[in-house]
Amino acid sequence: MSVDVLTFGCRLNAFESEVIAREAERAGLSDTVVINSCAVTNEAVAQARQSIRRLKRARPGLRIVVTGCAAQTQAEMFAEMAEVDRVVGNDDKMRSEAWRSARAAFDLGFGIGTSEKIAVADIMAVKEMAPHLLDGFKAGLPRVFVQVQNGCDHRCTFCIIPYGRGNSRSVPMGAVVDQVRALAERGHAEIVLTGVDLTSYGADLPGNPKLGQLTKQILRHVPELKRLRISSIDSIEADRDLLDVIASDERLMPHLHLSLQSGDDMILKRMKRRHSRNDAIEFCAQVRRLRPDITLGADIIAGFPTETEEMFARSLDLVDECDLTFLHVFPYSKRPGTPAARMPQVAGEAIKTRAKRLRAAGEAALQRRLAAEVGA
Repeated sequence: MSVDVLTFGCRLNAFESEVIAREAERAGLSDTVVINSCAVTNEAVAQARQSIRRLKRARPGLRIVVTGCAAQTQAEMFAEMAEVDRVVGNDDKMRSEAWRSARAAFDLGFGIGTSEKIAVADIMAVKEMAPHLLDGFKAGLPRVFVQVQNGCDHRCTFCIIPYGRGNSRSVPMGAVVDQVRALAERGHAEIVLTGVDLTSYGADLPGNPKLGQLTKQILRHVPELKRLRISSIDSIEADRDLLDVIASDERLMPHLHLSLQSGDDMILKRMKRRHSRNDAIEFCAQVRRLRPDITLGADIIAGFPTETEEMFARSLDLVDECDLTFLHVFPYSKRPGTPAARMPQVAGEAIKTRAKRLRAAGEAALQRRLAAEVGA
């Protein structure tokens, strides 16, 4: 065995795990498992810790490296685990020198003390983003990912992720187009653009290009690409070019996943979101006018602090009003250091019940859509 990567969390982590595996193997690491962790919920962090203990029990001689968002935000906690040999920062994990340093430390027998295990830099100091063209994707694999953006400049009151990934930064358009072209030439039919806050793409680049412009450039300059897909977006940031390409180019897949989080205006304000309930409803109606065959999914949080049953009912209603057929439901998870953690909390059982009801509403919406398509 050389290097295995165990991935938790989002699609972006899945893409980054491919880079980690490549760079760690190039550095000469062996008998190593890398835990690419997620910090979105307490449960995700707990799952990473459980996996670490389970792996070490099964193979005592295994080296375990922890990276990802939870490693960035809770480095000392992981370093204090006897089973962990090294903790690598969330930006550092994408850099070959981080894995060469890990190899050197292991060869010299370092990594015994807690502080010696930690190789985590200040994520907020990272200002640029290098493209990572993966040559490890199996040729002809139908769907592959291209990372175009990382980090987030917004500070939603429930979210720890900006502290795990830093501020927003983008891959230059030309580099993205080159990556997509290279992957299309290898026979990959569908490219998925990924990022932490995808619709903030380009704000840090010269000329401030937006996601819509990037999408148009890809489709214009890579005519051999059969399908382009966009991962989760913030609807309030959708630009005119993006709406134009949704309406005009069938190679852009008719599916959008929206970061909505709640259907109640007061909760949205307390979350520090930048859209209202009506904004969400109008956006969904607009894209359906532009692309009648489009399907919409959304992230929604159940049981955000101060959420009453009446407020929750507005989120439940939003599923039907926006015809959301693919829901990612997150039971609210109190993340230390976030403003929401200091707000009055909803009882745990109420959160679980609301999450279950939201999932049921999403499943019902999906079944209605499938029935309508069969009937048509």
